[in-house]
Amino acid sequence: MEPLLVVNNIEVIYHNVILVLKGMSLQVNDGQIITVLGNNGAGKTTTLKAISGLLKSEDGEVTDGSISFMGQRIDRKYPEDIVRMGIFQIMEGRRVFEDLTVEENLIAGAHTEKSSKKMKEDIKMVYDYFPRLTYRKNILAGYVSGGEQQMLVIGRGLMANPKLMLLDEPSMGLAPLLVSEIFEIIQRINSEEGVAILLVEQNARLALSIASHGYVMENGRIVLDDTVEKLQENADVKEFYLGLTEVGKKKSYRDVKHYKRRKRWLT
Repeated sequence: MEPLLVVNNIEVIYHNVILVLKGMSLQVNDGQIITVLGNNGAGKTTTLKAISGLLKSEDGEVTDGSISFMGQRIDRKYPEDIVRMGIFQIMEGRRVFEDLTVEENLIAGAHTEKSSKKMKEDIKMVYDYFPRLTYRKNILAGYVSGGEQQMLVIGRGLMANPKLMLLDEPSMGLAPLLVSEIFEIIQRINSEEGVAILLVEQNARLALSIASHGYVMENGRIVLDDTVEKLQENADVKEFYLGLTEVGKKKSYRDVKHYKRRKRWLT
C-alpha cells in the first residue's frame, strides 16, 4: 500500500538554535488511525506543526529530512497549500472563533471555492456527527461549553474535506463521558468518511483503544513503534504510559525513580 504520509528522519529547529526534533520518522497509510504517545516536551505537537506547515508562524523550520503527502514533498509548502492538499490540523485548546456563531465557524473551515449546495451538504454532515451543535448553531462559539467547542473544531476541520486529520490532545480538559463520545465520533469519521487520523494524545489508554499503530516519543525522537496490541503488552509502555506495573498495580510518575527509561528505549 502506498503510504499517505511519510515523515522521514526530520530535524526541526526553532529560532535557528533550539533543536526540538532529532531524526523523527513515522508513516500513516490511507484510512489508518495512528497515535503518537509521549510526555510534555517530547515533541509531539512540533511533529504535527511540521506536517501542517504551522512551524513557520513560530520561527520553526524543518532543517533536515523530508515530509511527503500522497507522494509529494510538503515540508517547504505554505500551510494554506497543505490544507488544500487534504491535511487539516485540529489544534489543542479548542481554538474557536469566539465572536462568530457556531455555524459561521463551520463555514470558516470550508474551502472558498465550494458551491452553496456543497457547503450546505457538508454542514449537514457535521450536524449529523455532532447533533448537539444543531441546537447551538446561532450561538456565539465563545459561549458554548468546552465539549461543544471541541466538537466544533473537529467539525470545522471536516468542512475542509481532509484526507488526513491531525488531532492534538482532543481529550484535554473534558469530562470522561464527553471524551468517550468524541472518540467514538472520531472512529466514525475515520470509518465512514475514510479520513486518516494522526492522533497526539496523553491519554495513552484511550489513544491505543482506537488506533491500529502507535509511536512513542522521547526527547524529540521515536523510541518505539509497533501495533497497538504489542504496545499494550509492552512492559515499559504499561509502566510509563498506562500507569501499571508488571503486577497490575497503579504507579505514579513521581514514584518512578528510573524515569530515564530502560536501555531498550535507546536501542
